[in-house]
Amino acid sequence: MNITLSRRQLLAAALLLPASTASARKRGPRIIVVGAGFGGASCARQLRLYLPNADILLIDRQARFLTGPFSNGVIAGLDEVAMITRHTRDVATAHRVRVLIDEVVTIDPVKREVRTAQHGVHRADRIVVAPGVSMRWDRIEGLHPGNSDAMPHGWLGGTQVTGLRDRFAALADGARIVIAAPPNPYRCPPGPYERASLMAAALQRRGHRNSRILIADAKDDFTKRALFQLEWDRRYPGVIEWIPRALNGEVVRVDTQRHHLWLRDATMPIQADLASVIPAQTAAQLAIDADLTDETQWCPVHPQRFESTRHAGIHVIGDAAIAAPMPKSGFAANSQAKLCAAAIAADLLGKPMPKAMLLNTCYSLLDTDAAISVSGYYAVVADRLSVLSEGISALGGDATQRRSEAEQARAWYRTITRDSFG
Repeated sequence: MNITLSRRQLLAAALLLPASTASARKRGPRIIVVGAGFGGASCARQLRLYLPNADILLIDRQARFLTGPFSNGVIAGLDEVAMITRHTRDVATAHRVRVLIDEVVTIDPVKREVRTAQHGVHRADRIVVAPGVSMRWDRIEGLHPGNSDAMPHGWLGGTQVTGLRDRFAALADGARIVIAAPPNPYRCPPGPYERASLMAAALQRRGHRNSRILIADAKDDFTKRALFQLEWDRRYPGVIEWIPRALNGEVVRVDTQRHHLWLRDATMPIQADLASVIPAQTAAQLAIDADLTDETQWCPVHPQRFESTRHAGIHVIGDAAIAAPMPKSGFAANSQAKLCAAAIAADLLGKPMPKAMLLNTCYSLLDTDAAISVSGYYAVVADRLSVLSEGISALGGDATQRRSEAEQARAWYRTITRDSFG
């Protein structure tokens, strides 16, 4: 990839606060972080670094969760589930913050209160909301939370990841797999196409000659499409087929009991041996209920500090935030978290706001030893996030380059999980 600035330079620029910031002596503020994924956990860590005397409470309903990055490897049976398993309470020890495992029932953005199911009301001076996404079940007829395990999206971690893995492992040669890719915007833009790649790699290892993978897409383009399609032709010729929306690729109706899927304008369904239907998405319902979303059902923020444009003192980071042109990814959430924490600390301590510069890289595995990637650096220009520099894997990259990027992807995962969760 050709990037004009180094990652170290940009991270340093993005996260700098005056040296005196971390030396606050008086009793600090109370800050609640809702959601302990890449965004929330990273933000709690950075807040502790900047505000050593603050009372920082990190709340998440899950004591144990599976990361989105590398979950496709688990689904394909190429990686172990232990690799992507994280424990929320570990963050307390690693980052020296309080952790509460409880369901957040409501957020009152005016009173700055968070109510949890088991522990009542918690008040704060600032609230950071990193709630992730919810599925739009109304977009596909016949699909709802009660039956989606039959066509698992595997997009929110949990049992759907391992359930999809087990269903995939049981397929016989000649199986037809359908992956329904959602419309933009959604969590992890290259995810459906990486999933198809790794499934194809696993089928190849298992000696399948007649199994096929169909990607039925609700859009007409996707990130790194030229790279993916080139590598599919090289590695898995005739195995993966992509149908864009313009060719009626969008799945509009399903029958989960019969494993039938209807594409737009189709009179007859597709029969699938395994279907992974990834619905359209919105900010998590918690954010919608808290009046943090606009008409798009995503959360508008001031990009300099990721503070809600709807409610002062409430910050939204990660997948739920409107941060285009940044994609919705774990890397982006981690980067936004650091800027958000620096901005909160600067505001509370009466210091200048940090320079808003952000980073994202999305690695996509084609096989266990091959990957492609896209990267971008972002800055605020005229109150909007803009691209400073972008890079993408070379279209003509050879096996050595693809292998190098796979190694980089695994090194990145080790680094970001350690940085985020300890």
